[in-house]
Amino acid sequence: MANEAKQAPGGPAERGAGLRARLVPPLPGSTFWGWAAPLLVTLFGGILRFSRLGKPHAIVFDETYYVGDAYGILRHGAEINHVSNADKLLAHGGTRILGSGGEFVVHPPLGKVAIAGGEWLFGLTPFGWRLMVAILGSLAILMTARIARRMTRSNLLGCVAGLLLALDGLELVMSRTALLDISVMFWVLAAFGCLLIDRDRSRARLAAAVLRDGERADAAAEAGMRPPPPGPGPRLGLRWWRVAAGLCLGLAIASKWNGIWFVPVFAVLTLAWDVGARKTAGFTSPGGQTMRDGLWLPFSFGLVPVAAYLASWSGWFASRYGYGRDWAVQHGVHNPIWAALDSLYQYQLAVLHFSVTLTKPHPYQSWPWSWLVMSRPVSMYYDGHSHACGVHNCAQEVLAIGTPAIWWASIPALIACVVWWLLRRDWRAGAVLAGVAAGWLPWFWYAWHDHRTMFYFYAVVFDPFLVIAVTLCLGLIIGPARASIGRRAAGAGLAGAYLLAVVADFWYMYPVFAAKIIPYTSWLARMWYHRWI
Repeated sequence: MANEAKQAPGGPAERGAGLRARLVPPLPGSTFWGWAAPLLVTLFGGILRFSRLGKPHAIVFDETYYVGDAYGILRHGAEINHVSNADKLLAHGGTRILGSGGEFVVHPPLGKVAIAGGEWLFGLTPFGWRLMVAILGSLAILMTARIARRMTRSNLLGCVAGLLLALDGLELVMSRTALLDISVMFWVLAAFGCLLIDRDRSRARLAAAVLRDGERADAAAEAGMRPPPPGPGPRLGLRWWRVAAGLCLGLAIASKWNGIWFVPVFAVLTLAWDVGARKTAGFTSPGGQTMRDGLWLPFSFGLVPVAAYLASWSGWFASRYGYGRDWAVQHGVHNPIWAALDSLYQYQLAVLHFSVTLTKPHPYQSWPWSWLVMSRPVSMYYDGHSHACGVHNCAQEVLAIGTPAIWWASIPALIACVVWWLLRRDWRAGAVLAGVAAGWLPWFWYAWHDHRTMFYFYAVVFDPFLVIAVTLCLGLIIGPARASIGRRAAGAGLAGAYLLAVVADFWYMYPVFAAKIIPYTSWLARMWYHRWI
């Protein structure tokens, strides 16, 4: 009888399977194609990023700081002051670029440690100091494809998201330039991916708990007993994918401080997912049990990121060259552990003061409300060449600008996600909006309150979330699997036409992404707006 009850329509097995399908829809297709297709897209994006990686053979924009800083970390464990002609020496293959004394730097070490890895492998060459950012930028394509696949349960849309990121000019340029922003983007994206895995696994555990409760209720009914009332559901305890997310967020902050805003946003996001899951499962007091599970959040999103951040300063702790390393000893603190931590704390206060008071004008600065329309991209490098392209006047530039067909499309896509989330409470739209908000909105405060100098390329941190927003909207255009063939064909045609437009736009703009030498007239034709110059 019990076995028959389990198989009967509406029995616990059927109810549990239905709930699991709602809480954790199955991932599409085979495991092979779930990895093979995103890897093929990543290979394509990697070729774009590694092709001519050593061009231009020069210091590009803020590489003037980070190339030497990374070399100081490689040689001495901490950043060292540069000699005055370091850029000229590097351009001619020289390596004697370090002076004496620790350098006051305003960004944590991890992003520069990554750059140093390429310098260790290939020396102080443009290819060497750009190698690791190219690897991180390429791996971000793979993560974006896999993340979008998990969010949409579609191999096709996952690959579309990866392709869009591969074809985005800003991500391409920042993956070919030895700056720190790609490191922040990479670790933030990794943290988001860890939270998505945690979301699926925790919801699967809730579905299994509902199935067990249903079986017990049926057994009680067969025995003529009153079924137990619904409870608050199981406690999920310490969740290691959340810990991994906290570790990745700590590494993002250890690359550049703007990663810190993702910590509270992602913590609130994962709590909201838990409340929604418990409501869907039918447990009582979903908020209360979620808060009890949230007792582990200070560990996952507090202690773990702090530990990761402190670990990134291990070279500074071990080195006698680090700027301000002996501050505490000079001020009467002699306990070695406390002196090191106090010195680092004073250093961080000085960095904070510098960061919020940086208002020096720059010709390529821009305000965050202009970033999506790309009204002021950053010219990372420009050089005029005579006859180098077969005509009298030639140009070579690295312009940090997104592919217009992607960035301009992201504006209606974000508006659609806002409406979608407000009307349907779709978690995917909310997650994308949370990622964009964490990476973008804090800069509005700095612009309005502090008038801080800032640049458009900071937006690369939330670039993958823009790409996923566009992908979600393409999914809406294509339509659900249950739609008619004609509806799906029309939607697929529109989505395909958009992707072809992105490819054409990227190909047209590629010379100014990758420092190709072209006729000046061709370069000028790509400057669609006077502030792009």
